Amino acid sequence: MMRSLIQRVAVIGAGAWGTALARHLAEKHIPVCLWAHEPEVVQAVALTRENAVYLPGVPLAATLTATNVLSEALTGVDCVIFAVPSHVARPVLGRIGALLSQPIPFVSATKGIEESTLELMTQVMQGVLPAHMRGSLMVLSGPSFASEVSQGKPTALCLAGQDAEAVKIIQALFMTSSFRVYADDDLIGVQLGGALKNVMALAAGVVDGLELGHNARAALITRGLAEMIRLGVAMGADPRTFYGLSGVGDLILTCTGPLSRNHSVGVRLGKGERLEGILASMHAVAEGVRTAKAALGLARRCGVDMPIVQEVNAVLFADKSCRQAVGDLMEREAKGEKTPS
Repeated sequence: MMRSLIQRVAVIGAGAWGTALARHLAEKHIPVCLWAHEPEVVQAVALTRENAVYLPGVPLAATLTATNVLSEALTGVDCVIFAVPSHVARPVLGRIGALLSQPIPFVSATKGIEESTLELMTQVMQGVLPAHMRGSLMVLSGPSFASEVSQGKPTALCLAGQDAEAVKIIQALFMTSSFRVYADDDLIGVQLGGALKNVMALAAGVVDGLELGHNARAALITRGLAEMIRLGVAMGADPRTFYGLSGVGDLILTCTGPLSRNHSVGVRLGKGERLEGILASMHAVAEGVRTAKAALGLARRCGVDMPIVQEVNAVLFADKSCRQAVGDLMEREAKGEKTPS
């Protein structure tokens, strides 16, 4: 039986997004413990009340504490927010599982697909966390730059879960006058939207890096959405989900916003930089690079045509020129707009 009142929260993952969510809840006077892998982040939060590594310049309330010991973070909590990058999610979840003795809301704020298994984050969680946690899983996703959330700028997100009452509890936990949350039950669609939009943002960045214009970027975003819907439907998602915040909302933001890491990587690729050099210069994770491989794997598994995803992979991992990739997309066989592929 879940508690209807959340009195203490653990946020696992102290990147920009995890820190922004922890700060948001702490500003509501909710005690929050932020787990960070890096000791320097824990030290900075304790000494300066700031995560200078991932979210510099943002003050953190006294109700927010930080630790790099998972057992400390999870002691006495009523809710877990999981914001660890997808490529290291499984080992962290394995350590968490042994520390959860009763069902509590467990919210994934990670936007990615596990590359080795092609599993969505809740699928990884279902396989790793204790059986009593499976009905407690939720996903928080939508158009949200961490820095803008931390500045109190209006933000609207989607929270999906199978337990409607639990979703209502966490919806209320997050809601403020500047942070609005809509409830949903489509775990697959919400997660696919949050993951695939990063791949499309790489492609949109390439278009901008090549200076191909607004027409090209609008077409890319629109056809990218069509690919996302095709894969989603094949995997059992509700196609309407992709027209919501976790789909088209996040897609527009990530493909056009100047704060988008994935779009920035695409711009630099379009300008001729090598992927290895781009990634070496970045401290934060650009999820779209890893998600591109997983998305192509899912497309092949489901028999779904995703030409943009295919060309992004060719640019990232097969040394194809960005201009050739765009040319090949434009010269594909003529089709109807509403045809399945």
